[in-house]
Amino acid sequence: MSAPAPPASVSPLDVVFMPQAASVANVGRALKILVVVSVVISVIVNPRALTSWSDFAIAYGYTFMYSGGLWLTNGYAVGWLNRRYTWTERPGRRLLLTLAVSLGGSVAVILLMNAVLLLLRGRPLARLFSGDMYWALLLPLIVTVIISLFNHSRAFFFQWRDASVRAERLEKETAVARLDSLRRQVDPHFLFNSLNALTSLVEENDPARAVRFIRQLSQVYRYVLDSGGQELVPLADELRFAESYLFLQKTRLGDALAVELALPPAAALAPFFVPPLALQLLLENVVKHNTAFQTDPLRLRVTLDAGAPSLTVRNTLRPRRLAPGESSGLGLKNLAARYAFLTGKPLAVGEEAGEFVVTLPLLVI
Repeated sequence: MSAPAPPASVSPLDVVFMPQAASVANVGRALKILVVVSVVISVIVNPRALTSWSDFAIAYGYTFMYSGGLWLTNGYAVGWLNRRYTWTERPGRRLLLTLAVSLGGSVAVILLMNAVLLLLRGRPLARLFSGDMYWALLLPLIVTVIISLFNHSRAFFFQWRDASVRAERLEKETAVARLDSLRRQVDPHFLFNSLNALTSLVEENDPARAVRFIRQLSQVYRYVLDSGGQELVPLADELRFAESYLFLQKTRLGDALAVELALPPAAALAPFFVPPLALQLLLENVVKHNTAFQTDPLRLRVTLDAGAPSLTVRNTLRPRRLAPGESSGLGLKNLAARYAFLTGKPLAVGEEAGEFVVTLPLLVI
């Protein structure tokens, strides 16, 4: 099995300049760069060391440890912060943490290395904070801050770019879901079944139910058109739409469809959001993929777990054979992809005791 590719937010430069504990090759490349950089700095800072191999070795060793310490401190700081506090979620907090971790770590390394240098020269550590050590401490700190700002700026840019790509993908998935749902709603079978149900109401001389049927049908189309451009919709709105959709199906199927909505009061639904048309997709799949009889109804139950939080749709598993082209098989895959862009909580799909069960994670903004 080949090694997994690095995430999209990691650039080739990150492989060199940011410590990667899981890759010996990456660390080796970074050490090679540190060796070369330390040689250059040693020659520039102390050219007289070139006249003596022992002096050069001391200058080089000191420079290498100095550079390596700053590299490890700032490199691992970037990686640690990227994993826990991204620029896209809390930029203000991330900026403060960046300053604290990067500057604090750099100051600690600079003080430590200058303390080592004083000890090697046989001088007291009290000189570490004397006036003649001012530039010895400030100059490397300035250089470190400049390099650190460059590193963190790049981290911000790549995370921002990754977030933009994810937003574009989510927008695409949402558009596909909207078009697919709209296509299903204007599908000739759906219209034919709806018009047949409406005709039956008219023939039965039941104008009240006929008017309600027409209104609920218009609500279905209006919601599909209005919600398609949104990433998330309130759960309460999605449930109202689901009730309209189920009314149409109940009118058409009668007692062949038994529906139970075990949901808390509307006020308890306020904190929760879902991708638009997520619940409608599950309800449509129930009716489309299972048989229903007056004597043996297709049972559908929708429940909410506020603790998880999640919304579960379960139905009697009684598959029916579909005509070619009646189902694309992409509905749940598309919904799972949309959830993957919105949250780390996965869409749960499975079978339990003769029932098909789908659990939607609820999002809280």
